[in-house]
Amino acid sequence: MSLVKLTIKGISYSQTQNGAYALILNEVDGDRKLPIVIGAFEAQSIAIALEKEIKPPRPLTHDLFRNFADRFDIVVKQVIIHKLVDGVFYSSIICERDKIEEIIDARTSDAIALALRFNAPIFTYKNILDKAGIYLKVNPLESEKTSHDMDDVLTTPETFGLEETNQSGQYTKHSLSELHEMLEGAVREEDYEKAAKIRDEISKRES
Repeated sequence: MSLVKLTIKGISYSQTQNGAYALILNEVDGDRKLPIVIGAFEAQSIAIALEKEIKPPRPLTHDLFRNFADRFDIVVKQVIIHKLVDGVFYSSIICERDKIEEIIDARTSDAIALALRFNAPIFTYKNILDKAGIYLKVNPLESEKTSHDMDDVLTTPETFGLEETNQSGQYTKHSLSELHEMLEGAVREEDYEKAAKIRDEISKRES
């Protein structure tokens, strides 16, 4: 079975499961997307790995695993999403130590959180993508609005609390210097939801 390389497209709040998030993986050499439902903690961990500007003052669980692996010369080479059963994705982490390769079973969300921290590629098998992959583009004769709505849901990386986006305007009254101070404070307090919102406001000001 041939492997297909994937990249992370974004994280969206799940509209169907409260407290869950949809991690969207993108086919590198194609148009298909692979949505995977993950929990809030895993979504936060993946989002922090994606956001280079946010540095937790203490290591999160996946950061701790990375530190532990570095100490014992263990390298994560790649992650493979190898099975789909009843809507649940199963993954393997391919590790190497002293030129000896080991395969470790893992939840897909954990595997991807670690892949990001090791800059390791993410793969799945073609038959899984054929079964669970979706195309964002619809038939041109069908509703254009449907295509636009799907694209909004699957490509906007709303990493924290999409249902609370109406609160994002609360930071517009602050100066840029105040926002930078607030961002540092939010990171120190490990309030990453707040940090993400402040960072977004800073990005809009500085763009």
